[in-house]
Amino acid sequence: MNTIVKCQRPGRPKDMEKRAAILDAAQDLFTDQGFEHTSMDAVASRAGVSKLTVYSHFGDKATLFREAVRARCQAMVPEQLYGMQDGDTLREALLRIARHHAKLMSSPETIGVWRAITSDCASGGPRLGQMLWEEGPMRSRQLMTTLLQERVDHGELVIDDVDRAAGQFLTLLKGDLHFRRLLGCVDDRCPQFREEMDANAEAAVDMFLRAYEPR
Repeated sequence: MNTIVKCQRPGRPKDMEKRAAILDAAQDLFTDQGFEHTSMDAVASRAGVSKLTVYSHFGDKATLFREAVRARCQAMVPEQLYGMQDGDTLREALLRIARHHAKLMSSPETIGVWRAITSDCASGGPRLGQMLWEEGPMRSRQLMTTLLQERVDHGELVIDDVDRAAGQFLTLLKGDLHFRRLLGCVDDRCPQFREEMDANAEAAVDMFLRAYEPR
């Protein structure tokens, strides 16, 4: 008796347009309302899909949150930001990174995310803060570490602990600007604040290079 073997066809790939719409909706809602007050129903409604579609793509709300944060961080801080461009000096590359981060850390969108997550963590959701840290600041630190290690290997910097130096550089960029924006003390549209952001970015680069350039 012949046995008929049926070939199983691969499942249909996920609808990428729907996935993108879900991520866009989730990013907006998590920023505006925080994790706890954002429902999967609300995400589905904003994205124009069914709740079943949201679950089929992401499984649960925590996974959706991580993916939304990852997508937003990758869009706002692309990997190529941390590369040396043609004709770049090290100082020029660091200044480009510094100015980008200074503007990013003080933007209304970034401040909204930090406020929402801080509120959720205070009500018993530290895992959300961990997710945000891993997809945002930790990723930036890893990319910065790679850049600095390349410059150490080329003899442009002398650094014993490159990972720590990457953290120091990113912290220098914040100064007290991020905290003041987080507390609502200043408006990022204020010309004086923008000038201060630029000045702080340049001072941070100069201080970092004085510490780690070969003597």
